[in-house]
Amino acid sequence: MSVVDGADYHAKSNIRAETARRIFLAPAMLYSARAEGRTLVTLTARAAGCVVFTLIAAASLQAHHSPSAIFDMTKRVAVTGTLSKIDWVNPHIVITMDAKGEGGKVDHWTFESNPPSWFRGVGVVRADFAKAIGQTVTVEALRARDGTLYGYMQKITLPDSTSLELVAGDPK
Repeated sequence: MSVVDGADYHAKSNIRAETARRIFLAPAMLYSARAEGRTLVTLTARAAGCVVFTLIAAASLQAHHSPSAIFDMTKRVAVTGTLSKIDWVNPHIVITMDAKGEGGKVDHWTFESNPPSWFRGVGVVRADFAKAIGQTVTVEALRARDGTLYGYMQKITLPDSTSLELVAGDPK
């Protein structure tokens, strides 16, 4: 065997050894790549979860506002008109009514109030409001700070002279 042949033999031997190492270590490298991929996916999922949680929390804080943020607690208004709609939904019931405004034009007022669960807790149900649709009612409310025809209902007097008034404290 010549010196060149010996060098050639060692070179081929090194290639075979490298090939064998790749074959035997390939599963470990794949496992490592999978583990890193899983870690990346896990971290990405956790980050996405944190972002979603933050957005939901922010929306929740925006949705659950203090009445004083929107309504002027010192400007109480009384509006008499025709009850046109009642939305018995969370987080606040909403009633809509048409009233005569300045110059005889019709103003479309919207009032929100406590949630349906509060009204049920004091024995008032949607039907109590629904029977007044199309009839004249009087609403006393806190006017919106921006001056729009929007308010937070404090008291409503129904056509049969029944008055429902919000009071501070536990309704029970």
